[in-house]
Amino acid sequence: MTERVQVGGIQIAKNLYDFVNNEAIPGTGIDADKFWAEFDKIVNELAPRNRELLVKRDEIQEKMDTWNREHKGQKLDMAEYKAFLKDIGYLVDEPADFKISTSNVDPEIATMAGPQLVVPVMNARFALNAANARWGGSLYDALYGTDAISEEDGAEKGRGYNPVRGAKVIEWARNLLDGSAPLASGSHKDAAKYFIDGGKLSVKLQNGDVTGLKEEAGFVGYTGAADAPTGVLLVKNGMHFEIQIDASHPIGKDDGAHVKDVLMESALTTIMDCEDSVAAVDADDKVVAYKNWLGLMKGDLEESFEKGGQMMTRRMNGDRTYTGADGSELTLKGRSLLFVRNVGHLMTNPAILLKDGSEIPPEGLMDGLVTSLIAIHDLKATANSRTAPRVLCTLLSPSSTAQKKLRSPMNSSVVLKMLLVCRASP
Repeated sequence: MTERVQVGGIQIAKNLYDFVNNEAIPGTGIDADKFWAEFDKIVNELAPRNRELLVKRDEIQEKMDTWNREHKGQKLDMAEYKAFLKDIGYLVDEPADFKISTSNVDPEIATMAGPQLVVPVMNARFALNAANARWGGSLYDALYGTDAISEEDGAEKGRGYNPVRGAKVIEWARNLLDGSAPLASGSHKDAAKYFIDGGKLSVKLQNGDVTGLKEEAGFVGYTGAADAPTGVLLVKNGMHFEIQIDASHPIGKDDGAHVKDVLMESALTTIMDCEDSVAAVDADDKVVAYKNWLGLMKGDLEESFEKGGQMMTRRMNGDRTYTGADGSELTLKGRSLLFVRNVGHLMTNPAILLKDGSEIPPEGLMDGLVTSLIAIHDLKATANSRTAPRVLCTLLSPSSTAQKKLRSPMNSSVVLKMLLVCRASP
């Protein structure tokens, strides 16, 4: 029997109630009693509306099913069909033209193009892997273990290291460098030494010539000493990649320029998915998901596990620091920009019961309120988003013009309600 706490017209599973009060709220500046009181109001206002909309959805679906049964086997008259869809409210007239603008949006959303991952937030290890996939690890390893490199002409993967396949991997990577950061003359395949001279990347070739990048702006920073860097940071279309240099490394020692690998900036964004409804079926499961989201927003999530007979602990990567081309310190984000996907508005969950004993509908409303509460930790610390919190701060300000504009029939919308209920005290 689930132990519950009564707050107004809702009954909250005690473990969820305790988690919110003892772990999620501390540090946000929000009063716990106020949060739950507003939570109760929002749920009891929007749950009936959600039921009404689901009934309307079913009615529209039934009308469409009936129409399709009655017209089965007939040639589709698109004009007639569109008129029917308008008549039942499935299609509505196109509104007048309007304009919308944005500001303070993270570059990973606004200006950068790169991969996005989706991962179940209930699995801490998966969530950490995804958050840390901003820098996707070894390009050499990725190429060696996939079909990006063919197994023809003796380049089979096999159990041990295959030097033929390894040579193909290195050639592929050098071709990538030639295409993304071409030299003014020569090829990265002929590099004998990389070094920094006067804030620019210089490359000594095997024939003794010294060249630079064809586009000097492609070089943005380095690690180690200028005359003997351990890493050379390049950029192309906003995406970074690092030539890693180590003469003592098993691969680097045999390379002409002692390059051991190329590290690629990869997953710019990750969706942490609460919509894992097959697994997240009760308060225990929801607390696991919310705890992981809290750890991600605070930057302290970690998970220990056994691998190869040894215990390992995975943590969130820190930022990456370089010496910039101009000699100043350059810091790049070490992990993905994290989004959260709440469960949809069709699901219910027994973690919270309404006054009639029914499960909270929709589950997505509960997700939205709790995950937004937790995201305030990021809003205060900018451990995840570096710019978007300022947008939220504008909306959260009770005197803001943006908020006044949003006070309309949409005032009952989940998004605005989440922002209003979670507003931190000044």
